[in-house]
Amino acid sequence: MLKIEKLSKSYGKKQVLNSVNLNLETGKVYGIVGQNGAGKTTLFRCISGLENYEGEIKSELHPLKDHLGLLFTDPYFFSKITGKEYIQLLLQGRKVKCNDIEQNNIFDLPLNQYAESYSTGMKKKLALTAILLQENDFFILDEPFNGVDIQSNFMIVEVIKKIKNSGKTILMSSHIFSTLKEVCDEIHVLEKGTFVKSYEKNEFSLLEKEMNSFVFGNKLDSLKF
Repeated sequence: MLKIEKLSKSYGKKQVLNSVNLNLETGKVYGIVGQNGAGKTTLFRCISGLENYEGEIKSELHPLKDHLGLLFTDPYFFSKITGKEYIQLLLQGRKVKCNDIEQNNIFDLPLNQYAESYSTGMKKKLALTAILLQENDFFILDEPFNGVDIQSNFMIVEVIKKIKNSGKTILMSSHIFSTLKEVCDEIHVLEKGTFVKSYEKNEFSLLEKEMNSFVFGNKLDSLKF
């Protein structure tokens, strides 16, 4: 169980999050949607302990950061470190042993190559593999499908389902609504740093309709071929 109460975050005079409240139950998948700049990544960084903030984040996991796997939109890698060394580094940080990294290479990555030489999608898959092997209880996935090929998208969806079935919690964002619709138990809409609406699984079709209406409106009517 994780509970966020009145969480606010500003950078100078710019307020990015404004009194955010959210309850996350164990063993569920929660989606966050919102336009670019709505505050999704900042929220994830606050929960992960990477940003100072006002308000409270309460969790049964203490300290939360030691049980949390964060997948960044654009993972960072040190130069001259191989894929395997990167995984080993993250495992050492959590004092987790894994003697069969190659066997757990579900995305068939070239683990003996430098990670900085990977494509965008390969880097995303390497970072995801590492946090999975850390044996985390809580996962934050910031746009996990961006830059990833379609076959790997299917794999990531199944990974998310497996994490959920193991009783762990996932908070994620994605601009690909079909994937959120498939894996999430709830989806929350973030606008200008605050949650404005929440939808349970039986309401996802309504959310999709509202999103399409907001994005397209009657703009296509004026397009002439």
